[in-house]
Amino acid sequence: MKLYKEFKEFAVKGNMMDMAIGIIIGAAFNKVIDVLVKKVMLPPLSLLTNGVNLQNKKIILKAPELKPDGTTLTEEVSIGYGAFGEALLDFLIVGFTVFIVVKFMNGLKRKSHDTKDTTVVTPKNIELLDKLTLLMEEQNEILKSKKLG
Repeated sequence: MKLYKEFKEFAVKGNMMDMAIGIIIGAAFNKVIDVLVKKVMLPPLSLLTNGVNLQNKKIILKAPELKPDGTTLTEEVSIGYGAFGEALLDFLIVGFTVFIVVKFMNGLKRKSHDTKDTTVVTPKNIELLDKLTLLMEEQNEILKSKKLG
């Protein structure tokens, strides 16, 4: 019963929904990046390298063995460094994009926490904390003046 209550609390507080939304958006974002790399960035790179398709670049460790009729007896053993390079390019683009998005969001967060900036709405809890800080500073000044006087 306690486990059910904890799970219900976890799901209701939004953590599970936030995770699900993040995973769904992440999967869609991955598709966009995959197309960006394979269909937008790699073709010009391939053109610069005289039509070499990076996806097919590999180091063959053992060539395939074929039967006399042309069917494969043993598979080729190779290291696909082209596919690795493409995956690395995907990773760098995703990493850089996430960095830019987080940087932008942190800027908005800092801006919204500045109570003196009127261009964005300051969250109510930040306004209340700012007022509380001002009241405490005022109270400290009054107490100091009473001690000195």
